[in-house]
Amino acid sequence: MIMQIILALGGLGLFLYGMRLMGEGLELAAGNNLRTLLEKLTTNRFLGALVGVVVTGIIQSSTAVSVMCIGFVNAQIMNISQAMGVIMGATIGTTVTSILLSIQISDYAPLAIFIGAIMVMICKKNNHKYIGQIIAGFGILFYGMTTMSANLKPIAESEFFKGIITSVSNPFIGVIFGVAFAAILQSSSAAVGVLQALGAAGALLLPDAVYMVYGIHIGACVTAVISTIGATKSAKRTAISYVLFTTIGTFLFALISALTPFNSWIQVVTDSVPLQISLVHIISSIIATVVVLPGVDLIIKLSSIIIPGDEEAEKEACRLKYVDERLLKTPPFAVSQVTKEIDRMGTLAKKNFARSMRAFMNKDAAMIKEVEENEDVIDYLNMAITDYLVKLNGLNLEDSDRLKIGSYYHVVSDMERIGDHAENICELAQMLISKEESFSEDAAAEIESMNTLVTNIIDDSLKMFESSHYDQKMIDLVSSIEEEIDDKTALYKDRHIDRLSEGKCNATVGTLFMELLTNLERIADHSTNIAFSMFPNKHAVHDEAAVKA
Repeated sequence: MIMQIILALGGLGLFLYGMRLMGEGLELAAGNNLRTLLEKLTTNRFLGALVGVVVTGIIQSSTAVSVMCIGFVNAQIMNISQAMGVIMGATIGTTVTSILLSIQISDYAPLAIFIGAIMVMICKKNNHKYIGQIIAGFGILFYGMTTMSANLKPIAESEFFKGIITSVSNPFIGVIFGVAFAAILQSSSAAVGVLQALGAAGALLLPDAVYMVYGIHIGACVTAVISTIGATKSAKRTAISYVLFTTIGTFLFALISALTPFNSWIQVVTDSVPLQISLVHIISSIIATVVVLPGVDLIIKLSSIIIPGDEEAEKEACRLKYVDERLLKTPPFAVSQVTKEIDRMGTLAKKNFARSMRAFMNKDAAMIKEVEENEDVIDYLNMAITDYLVKLNGLNLEDSDRLKIGSYYHVVSDMERIGDHAENICELAQMLISKEESFSEDAAAEIESMNTLVTNIIDDSLKMFESSHYDQKMIDLVSSIEEEIDDKTALYKDRHIDRLSEGKCNATVGTLFMELLTNLERIADHSTNIAFSMFPNKHAVHDEAAVKA
């Protein structure tokens, strides 16, 4: 008996590991497609539900999808209504696993494990390895379920086990057991799979399992609720809405099944207990979603009553806007979102440069203060994004995404350096204001010319980074602007020396002018690095810029 319990637990371990392995492989193999699908999501919650069905059907985890959606709400990428549409669809998509488990294909599980393991070991491309991971995970999942079912049969005959099954046949206890079981496993698919294994072993019949399935629906929310610790009020309201939707939907369907011969209808369809459990899981999920989806606005209002108050106003420096620790569970989405976070950092660096030049050219002390405040934001983003990239780099990624992450380290550093040079320009502006000095008309015209060129190269560089597409015209444009900036820097320095010699400018202004040109040239170098970050072989990256800076 002890050995059979150990083997049954081992089978459960293989089952859970196989499910996770298969889900991760599916997610990685379809990463870019999933990313595109979610990015095209509209405000139509019914379309959102369809997206939830598809995405969850692919990655085989409604928990991962719900946590991801809460992360999107926390990052202000989705509103609660959009997220709830996806989450509701996810409860249907997660039933795909139970359908697979009800099919008797366990005899081929060892072969799938062998083929998948060989592919993971010998394939060079990551995408091929991910396919091998899917196949191996699929085989391990079924092999674990077979092992679990085989060793549960003798255990099921014991009086102790029969007593447990008798107790959970009580509707209330069955629901509580299902909630606890799904919360512990952190997966409704896994929890239903175990019930199917018990059914295959003859240890569990449909009338005993049906209320546990209802409880499993509710228990799947626990991980999502836990993930909102430290999140915004909107994220917490999303989690509460998820719990309310699941609880209301489950209660309504439980009431329907209690007032109708629902179990008898299912038993007429098939004699297979695993398939009966799968059908209950599918039908209850679909009906609960269809019934509750139109009333999601009322659920969201109720969540606002439970979590009262307005969203606290937060400074940009307080947190990252687009990325979230929750998104690390789905690496393809995390890569997409960290790209947006870096875009945001680049925009802030660009704005700081514009403010610093206004401060210098117009002697505007108010602009200096704004630059200092936003430089704190840029410094924060530099550290926070780099830390996130380190975590992301340790996950399984597509080859293309891993190359992106490698280039992003340099991009973030270059953006931070642009911010530093903007701060340097503000220091020059402060000196200009305090000494009450002014430039000659020629010098002012040259400063305006350099300002235009540097602004253009920052704009074009950020566009190249955001697009991540090879564009020879843009490459030639950025290269030509950079060359023009280098040439004019040298020319304007020579001209200014001549003006100093002729007495048209004094030494104090001359020093500020020279330092300004140096900062502008280095900003252009860092901008060029950003522009060619995704195409390092297309241009000589300015490593010397970091040394000069």
